[in-house]
Amino acid sequence: MKAFQVIRYGKKEKLVLSEILEPIPKDNEVLVQVHASAINLLDSLIKNGDFKLFLPYKTPFTNGHDLAGIITKVGANVTQFKVGDEVYARPSDFHIGTFAQSIVVNQNDLAMKPKNITMEEAASIPLVGLTSWQALVEISNLKKGQKVFIQAGSGGVGTFAIQLAKHLGPLLRQRQVKQMWKW
Repeated sequence: MKAFQVIRYGKKEKLVLSEILEPIPKDNEVLVQVHASAINLLDSLIKNGDFKLFLPYKTPFTNGHDLAGIITKVGANVTQFKVGDEVYARPSDFHIGTFAQSIVVNQNDLAMKPKNITMEEAASIPLVGLTSWQALVEISNLKKGQKVFIQAGSGGVGTFAIQLAKHLGPLLRQRQVKQMWKW
């Protein structure tokens, strides 16, 4: 199968289109045929080597943190999904590799893709959605009626956090930096 890989860390290095073996799912994993993958700042930072100290991926490796696709194989202990399910995911650290035709993902890292959104829309959600959820809900413990300030809410995380905060119900104040919004 084809995959875009990091051969050497570096800002001037480019991802290389490589031919690699299709991964085989273990007991709690599924094989997903990738239909869409998002590109995040995190992917660039990892390629550049900026996170090597605490995410030391051994080169060559396939980059990519977001995906939407269709399950083509399931491991022996997979109970939540079946072949043919449309899913989306943010694979856990050290199991990334969504810039490929297929990837194995632990069943605990997957969710069913909502039927009312496209594969491309679904692939845009996992990393920014998880980051926003962790910041607003798990760390800040945001409650209805509280105010939240989202600075520079123009990137992936910021735009998602604004929508999540509105959904959660607090009064929202937003500082718009470098970009004017048309609502």
